[in-house]
Amino acid sequence: MSDLPLSDLDAFTAIARERSFRAAARKRGVSASSLSDSLRRLEERLGVRLLNRTTRSVTPTAAGERLLAQLEPALGEVAAALGALDNFRDRPAGTLRLNVPTVAARLFLPDIACRFLKLYPEIELEIVAEDTFIDVLAAGFDAGIRYDERIERDMIAVPIGPRRQRYVTAASPAYLQERGMPQHPRDLLEHSCIRHRFLSGIGLTWEFERGGETLAISPSGALTSNSIEIELAAAVAGLGIISSFQELLEPGLDDWASEFSGPYLYYASRRHMPAPLRAFVDFLKLERQRAPLG
Repeated sequence: MSDLPLSDLDAFTAIARERSFRAAARKRGVSASSLSDSLRRLEERLGVRLLNRTTRSVTPTAAGERLLAQLEPALGEVAAALGALDNFRDRPAGTLRLNVPTVAARLFLPDIACRFLKLYPEIELEIVAEDTFIDVLAAGFDAGIRYDERIERDMIAVPIGPRRQRYVTAASPAYLQERGMPQHPRDLLEHSCIRHRFLSGIGLTWEFERGGETLAISPSGALTSNSIEIELAAAVAGLGIISSFQELLEPGLDDWASEFSGPYLYYASRRHMPAPLRAFVDFLKLERQRAPLG
C-alpha cells in the first residue's frame, strides 16, 4: 500500500473534513466528479469503505474516522516539507490560503494584499471572507484573521491592520428627523435598531463607553442580518439606527463609543512554516516597523 497516490489520500481528507463532495471540490478548485473518482480508487485499493454517501449527507465510516485522524497530521507534515523547499528559491512561491472576517476584507485587507502580491508575484493568495468561527487549520487554511478574544491561546498572533478600532452608532437624516437624535445609549431602547447576528446564532450586544462609564444594551428593531451590506442599506433607507465599525459610519452618539484592540493574523506554530506564509508574516512585521498603523 506504500504506492497509494497522495492526491487520492488528500481528496479523501478534504471530503471527510467538509462532509460534502461539492464543498471539498470548491475549496480544492476541482470538480466534484474528480474527487469522487479519487475516493473510489482509494476505497478499491484499500478494500475498505471510508465514507457513507447518501443524497443528503457524507459521513466517515469507523475506518474512515481512524484513517482521517492519522492522515491529517501526516499530510500536514508533507505540505510543510514541500513548502520548506521554497526557501531554496530566489523568491518564495506557492499558495497562501487565508480565512478572514468580511469586515477585514472590506476595510484594510485589500490594500495589504495588493502590496504583498506586487512584492511577491510568484505567490498565489486565496482569501475566503466569512464570519463563521471555524478551525481554520482543519479547514485547510494556512492562517486566519480574527480579533484577540476569538484567537485560541496555542496560536501565534501577528498584528495586522489598525491597532485600535471603534464601534459607533449612526442613522440616516430622514430617520433622525422623524424619530429624533438619541442623547444617551439607553434612549436606543425606544428606537428601531438594525442588529447583526453571526451565522452561529450569536447576536451582538451593543456596548458603549464614555469617561470610564460602560453600558451594554440589547436593542430591538425591524431588521436583523449577518450581512453588513444589508444592514448599511437598511440604515441608509431610514429603517433604523445601526451600530458598526467607525470606518463605515458617520457617528451619531459620537461621545459614546466602544473601543477595542485591532485584529491579528494567527497561525499554528510549525517547525516548517510554508514559504508563502513566512513571507506574509515577515511582510507584515516589516510594514509595521516602517509605518505603524493606528
